[in-house]
Amino acid sequence: MFDHIQVKVKDLKSSKRFYTAALAPLGLSVQYEGGGAVGFGPKGAPALWLGEGESRGSVHIAFAAKDRAAVKAFYAAARPAGGKDNGAPGLRPDYHANYYAAFVKDPDGNNVEAVCHKEQ
Repeated sequence: MFDHIQVKVKDLKSSKRFYTAALAPLGLSVQYEGGGAVGFGPKGAPALWLGEGESRGSVHIAFAAKDRAAVKAFYAAARPAGGKDNGAPGLRPDYHANYYAAFVKDPDGNNVEAVCHKEQ
């Protein structure tokens, strides 16, 4: 639905460290860095851009995970990299029967999620 999104962050270095660790289990990595911005995505296609500056309020970003193990790995990698728990890996049946997700707050307080919609 969208091509890319940019999120303003107070400390680009800290946010880069967090997103590098949190997104690695999802197959996403730094694809561009320069001019006060870092772009993450699959090879050759940065879709999440971090730009240093004043945040205009918190956002919620949900990343697709290939399976439940990737959701667990996202959560395990994000917390020691500066993420704060906002919902451990597990089913969220209020959303739908197979909604398996984990949530962390990034260093700027944005709600970052990894979700898998597959059965098991």
